[in-house]
Amino acid sequence: MSEPNDETDRPPAFQLNRREVLAGGLATVALSWLPSGLNAAIPGGPPAAAPGPLPDDALSSLLSTVINGEQVAVEVDNRTSLLDLLREGQGLFGSKKGCDHGQCGACTVHIDGRRVVSCLTPAVQAEGRAVTTIEGIAPEGELHPMQAAFIEHDALQCGYCTPGQIMAAIACVREGHAGSAEDVREYMSGNLCRCGAYAGIVAAVLDAAPKMERA
Repeated sequence: MSEPNDETDRPPAFQLNRREVLAGGLATVALSWLPSGLNAAIPGGPPAAAPGPLPDDALSSLLSTVINGEQVAVEVDNRTSLLDLLREGQGLFGSKKGCDHGQCGACTVHIDGRRVVSCLTPAVQAEGRAVTTIEGIAPEGELHPMQAAFIEHDALQCGYCTPGQIMAAIACVREGHAGSAEDVREYMSGNLCRCGAYAGIVAAVLDAAPKMERA
């Protein structure tokens, strides 16, 4: 049997003429030059408009809140986290930026007495509410019972996570979850200590709990 040597002998799948090849190439080039956007898909439609800037009132808000007992009114970008407001806007560096994903607890603060991870909390959510950081948990010159217990039980090493640990520990007691070591471990599990001072942390919480109730 002789091998195919011209177009008439080729299988049907390969029978493309020069005009079809050129038409396909031109179509590909034309599609690559189409403008993006929904209007590009509408024959005869107007070109897609470029996105314009958002109005200023959509980007920022006037925030009125109470931070560590002091009234604060400040203009904030709506995308600003509470942690960045505290650290960069208010100079309160006790709340630490650890993972910045809400997984380590180093940024824990209180809003209306409840603990939150401030790196994931929009600053605007503090509108009209009371925010407490590690700097505001005790009168000037005194230690909060939880702070004293952390020192007494050596519940810190490098100290980076300690402000968040203390804020979470205070909330743990107030929430009624400091009745046993097992409860403390469970309800403090969202706060990580890379130095591994967990035994001291549990002991500190159990020690401080009755002192907080008497205070």
